Amino acid sequence: MKPTSPRQMAVNISLITSFIAAVVLVLMVFYDKSQHLWPVLFGILFIFIAVYIVVYYMLNSFIFEKINPIYKTIHQKNVPEKDLRRDLEDKDIIREVNDEVINWARNKTREITQLKQMARYRKEFLGNVSHELKTPIFNIQGYVLTLLDGAIDDPDINQRYLKKTEKSINRMISIVEDLEAITKLESGELELKYETFDMVALIKDVYESHELRAKEKGTRLTFGSKYDKTIKVYADKERIYQLVNNLVINSIIYGRENGKTTTSFMDMGENILVEVTDNGLGIKESDIPRIFERFYRVDKSRSREQGGTGLGLAIVKHIIEAHGQTINVRSTPGKGTSFAFTLKKGTRK
Repeated sequence: MKPTSPRQMAVNISLITSFIAAVVLVLMVFYDKSQHLWPVLFGILFIFIAVYIVVYYMLNSFIFEKINPIYKTIHQKNVPEKDLRRDLEDKDIIREVNDEVINWARNKTREITQLKQMARYRKEFLGNVSHELKTPIFNIQGYVLTLLDGAIDDPDINQRYLKKTEKSINRMISIVEDLEAITKLESGELELKYETFDMVALIKDVYESHELRAKEKGTRLTFGSKYDKTIKVYADKERIYQLVNNLVINSIIYGRENGKTTTSFMDMGENILVEVTDNGLGIKESDIPRIFERFYRVDKSRSREQGGTGLGLAIVKHIIEAHGQTINVRSTPGKGTSFAFTLKKGTRK
């Protein structure tokens, strides 16, 4: 079925209106005054043309006058009448406007929902930042006030409180640095420096840096197999070190006493799958979708006691996405958690 354009609609209505008006007027004027057919026909034709022109012009203008505000609202721009006429020339005007309004209303509803969600996330994020920074700030304030009240003269107390102050300051620095890293990753300001390097050696470096921390908890840092050969990947070495470092720290914090953290590799064709697994507390299924959110904590009290910033897994996710790769989580409460991510293979030397 051919669409009814604004022009066609105006033509159809004008034709019908003009014909009816012409017939009625001519019959009223000539019916009793002339027995000749030609005057009647010419009268009908003249009135028909005159009425048609007037009705067509008025109706056409009326249609576009009503449509133009709708399009201005929907498309958020002032559409000139000549452009609007051209755009709607061969379209079904009723269906076109109806569809436009429905789609516009649906998109606006979705946009409003997204804005509300973003506002909620922003409010939650600012609240979390405030809370995370308040704790070390208040600690520092308390230590300093205690020292000013006279404890500074006691060598044992002042040394202990100064060390606690340093610890709180370092925590604040860690939070700020992590926030800065996430901001750069999200905005795309952070340029990745790709290079080919050995993933096995990088994991060993991370393990060595946390040897004392793991030993305090009795956590064994191991590999899934004996990797005699190098496993080359092509990525930003510094960022991947940061990623693995965060995962290993997480596994130690949430791991059980005398537990273990195991890293294994799998060849996935063009990529290498790296999996970091622990036999710790595990994560509830309801928590898994949110663990990569900033400041989201599965166990809020324990992670703060251990000095975590709550940003580690958010940074992990952003680093992987910046490399165009993916990360997945598998976890069973009481049995442990596994983080698996992919990296592009590097050339072997």
